[in-house]
Amino acid sequence: MIQLLFDYSLVFFLFFTVSIVYSSIGFGGGSSYLAILALTTITFTQIRTTSLLCNLFVVSGNVLYYYRHNQLDLKKTIPIVSLSIPFAFLGGYLKINETIFFILLGTLLILASIMMWYSKKNKTDYSKNNRIKNSFIGGIIGFFSGIVGIGGGIFLAPTLHLSNWDTTKKIASTSSLFILLNSLAGLLGQFYNPNFTINWTLTLILLLTVLIGGQIGRSISQKKLTSNQIKKITSLLIGYVGIKILVGLF
Repeated sequence: MIQLLFDYSLVFFLFFTVSIVYSSIGFGGGSSYLAILALTTITFTQIRTTSLLCNLFVVSGNVLYYYRHNQLDLKKTIPIVSLSIPFAFLGGYLKINETIFFILLGTLLILASIMMWYSKKNKTDYSKNNRIKNSFIGGIIGFFSGIVGIGGGIFLAPTLHLSNWDTTKKIASTSSLFILLNSLAGLLGQFYNPNFTINWTLTLILLLTVLIGGQIGRSISQKKLTSNQIKKITSLLIGYVGIKILVGLF
């Protein structure tokens, strides 16, 4: 145990920092957890599982908080998650080549970052929403999220911002629920995958780390950050992670 704590001390610190920052904007941090663990000797299949578990611990508290404070619109959110859950399960069950995985993830994150940074919103008119279109988008994001081992909020948020879906904080709350449900579905899919594996000792320590960080991040979000700041920070984080992943491949 002591040797494990020493060997992964930097990983624990990075996970703690990521959970604080990402939870403050309604995300779980799965994409960054993947990037961090990719630098270790942990097997690729275990990286996906650990990332999704950490997602669950970070966003579960967020979802509960948003629900209690009436910031979660379930009527508008249900169409988005209706198809994402089964498709996230399917994505988690499928196998994927490691190199293709990182190329796909990095590229999509950079594109999402650019779109979100330059997106312009009408701050009052959120009435134009197509439920069928939202379900279709949710299903696509859920599928790819299940494949790579993230909750998908990092893709969903820019999409909702671009479509003027609702306020920034409503989008953050919806992204949290989306991440929670997709992470659960993706984990179930991976559980039934023949290559499923996990180091429970290491994973439990990481879960405790992100749980504490998530509590801190959520407090920062509600007291310190404006809606526009949340949006800009989200965009910068997405872009940074995408570049980091692609650079690491070459």
